[in-house]
Amino acid sequence: MVKVSVIVPVYRLGAMVNECLEGLRAQQTPFETEMLIIDDASPDDSWTRMLSVAEGDRRFRLFRNETNRGLAFNQKRLLAKARGEYIAYMDGDDIAYPGKLEAMTAYLDTHPGCSIVYHEAEVFDHDSGQALYLYSRDHYNARYVPPVANVEHLVKYGCFLNASSVMFRRHDNLDKVVDDRCQILLDYPMHILNAGYLGGTVDRIDRVLGRYRLHAGSSCGQNAKSDARRIRVVDDQVQSVENAARFGVEPGVIAAGKAHHRFAAALFFLKQGKDSLFRDFITLASEDGCFFDDRHRFAYAHKDQPQEVCERLFGAVA
Repeated sequence: MVKVSVIVPVYRLGAMVNECLEGLRAQQTPFETEMLIIDDASPDDSWTRMLSVAEGDRRFRLFRNETNRGLAFNQKRLLAKARGEYIAYMDGDDIAYPGKLEAMTAYLDTHPGCSIVYHEAEVFDHDSGQALYLYSRDHYNARYVPPVANVEHLVKYGCFLNASSVMFRRHDNLDKVVDDRCQILLDYPMHILNAGYLGGTVDRIDRVLGRYRLHAGSSCGQNAKSDARRIRVVDDQVQSVENAARFGVEPGVIAAGKAHHRFAAALFFLKQGKDSLFRDFITLASEDGCFFDDRHRFAYAHKDQPQEVCERLFGAVA
């Protein structure tokens, strides 16, 4: 029986997919593992690179779409084909360190109350190779997130686990954990839905077992360059949070999560000097009378003085 399935969607990652697949190929485990990789009709040489790295390794199962279908379609397809007791997710431009799969599997084996486990990830710059920070330790809400968390922490504090650092238990609702109403963010809703269907805890392994790549084509890179895309991200975050209602998460927790994401967007636009968008989002973030923290209260009370808010919160005028 397959113990672990690793699912990896790939699109136009010819310059990066080798490192991802080589990191998976180097995984040595005492249990049966499969690597399911799908190329979404990439116009570059992603497919030929995938074939080259996977050659001769029976753990790899490669798939290719004839036309581009998008991330949600590919996630659903890979989940439907996964046979493992545990499922690990990786983006095709990230890197797994040796021992990653064995360590995460051992954790789930020895912590039956844990449904989702994630490890620390080093964020690095693609162009320079320079390490920038640690994803979970340096997450902006890290002080609120315990090592053993749950679905409410995901709702209230956002995506504190890196997409490529996650492994979760198989369950009977895998066909329902990809929310294709979300247009950009698909990892965050999947985490909330998995946590909701599985119950149990969301636990952190503090070891760095992988690297997360920042580059111009990455989701984070694109979000930073487009106001319309950043606004769409907030819509996806709110949709993700609202999904938690079906699992009995209290309305007050969901309201707090929505306020948090809108407040974070307000601060994003404030730092960019986009005062109108700052006012729009700080107003939206405060419409239910739910405030994330004292910074949120101050920003809302002084929404018509954005320069004052920026100087107070960031020590500089936008």
